[in-house]
Amino acid sequence: MIRLRHKVLIHSFRMLDQIVLVAAAALIVYFRPEIVLRGSSHAAQATYRMVDTVGLLLLALGWVGIFAYCIRYRADRFVAFKTQLKDLAKATTLASFWLIAVSAVFSVRSINSANILIFWAVVTGVGVISRLLLRVTLMRARRSGYNYRFLLVIGANARAREVVSKIEVRPELGYKIVGFVAETQQAREAWLSDPESRGEVVGDLSDLQAALKRERVDEMIVCLPVESRFSDIVKVVQHARDLGVVVRLMPELHDGTLFRSLHLEEFEGEHVVTLFREQMLLQLLAKRVVDAGLSFAAIIVLAPLMVVVAILIKATSPGPVLFAQDRVGMNQRRFRIYKFRSMVIDAEEKKKELAHLNEIADGPAFKMKNDPRITRIGRFIRKTSIDELPQLFNVLSGEMSLVGPRPPLPDEVKRYEWLFRKRLSVKPGITCVWQISGRSNTTFERWMEMDSEYIENWSIWLDLKILVKTVPAVLFGRGAS
Repeated sequence: MIRLRHKVLIHSFRMLDQIVLVAAAALIVYFRPEIVLRGSSHAAQATYRMVDTVGLLLLALGWVGIFAYCIRYRADRFVAFKTQLKDLAKATTLASFWLIAVSAVFSVRSINSANILIFWAVVTGVGVISRLLLRVTLMRARRSGYNYRFLLVIGANARAREVVSKIEVRPELGYKIVGFVAETQQAREAWLSDPESRGEVVGDLSDLQAALKRERVDEMIVCLPVESRFSDIVKVVQHARDLGVVVRLMPELHDGTLFRSLHLEEFEGEHVVTLFREQMLLQLLAKRVVDAGLSFAAIIVLAPLMVVVAILIKATSPGPVLFAQDRVGMNQRRFRIYKFRSMVIDAEEKKKELAHLNEIADGPAFKMKNDPRITRIGRFIRKTSIDELPQLFNVLSGEMSLVGPRPPLPDEVKRYEWLFRKRLSVKPGITCVWQISGRSNTTFERWMEMDSEYIENWSIWLDLKILVKTVPAVLFGRGAS
């Protein structure tokens, strides 16, 4: 019965969102609210054409796909309200852009910037209000003792105590703690003798089946260390499957990252559990489209500047215009990076003589403020990052991205600590968090931490944010040397 109510609730919300989208679009197209807002007493109504049927169908299919992709339509008690609102804002924003695109193709004149803003405000506002009303209703019901679930905690340890304390201070989640199942008899005795431990221990893992027969349980939450208790976790999952009980795994923070990208596949009739498979395929496609489009456009626009820089380099110092060097890219693939030459032609040989003057003492990279190898024009193009412009061709060819960790030298990679190698799991980029955060003023360890944080939190929106911040960082030369 509980599952049926959840299904009805989920599909009702899914349908409500689509009805609001259609109603808001119809309001704009046929009643022109922007005319009324300008003070006119009559709104010019639109006429329906047969070809509009195709447009409506495209709109509906696009909106269903966008909302299904952005919003998790699940009756999950642990989803934060802030997360729901963030997902809703993404969905309504993309839905507005889809309305603009379809309207442009089918020449719907009533769609303009004012009406799109009204459309976005209406669908977002109704979405927020409907979710807020549902949340308030459920919170009141659960605080009054309705719509709650009996929760059995697997584990009698510090992690279990921490998880339960977080659940107990949020009665709106609607959980009643049945008790704890200790890992062993010794863990049970330690729990009972600890004055900080609260709650009844209903058994240990050896008699879990008996505890499940005896107690009323809707859900189990597993608070066991994955590494040392994996077989016990499997046993708990098997019992949950046999009884049709929901089971949740709450691993330690360092174990939790292992399950972010868990994916179930099939091979020759066998089940394969895949970890760390990329989940954001549409965003990766968008990243590649943005990389190719912006790099091509930048090459066209900046071609005159690059020609002038090439002439100045050739006229002011002997040697080639471009500097080519082997770098390490995604998954340790080697490629040739290109820059405008900013140093003398024997810079690599002189680097050994200057090694003792390296200002990055905590890592393998080499940085020096007043590097004598830099030419006169080289100092200017490095300060303004103009020397990086030829890397647009690396981006266009797919070897690099506009945003990503800077590509290291092979010798630097050999001296990387183990955790630093994580930055090799994505395509290198022309700009990154380090580029907009002070560059030469940042320690090597902090640089590596920034790259790791970027990879962990990557999204197409983060890339766009970094690209926007790169412009003032380049113009003002912050941290460049």
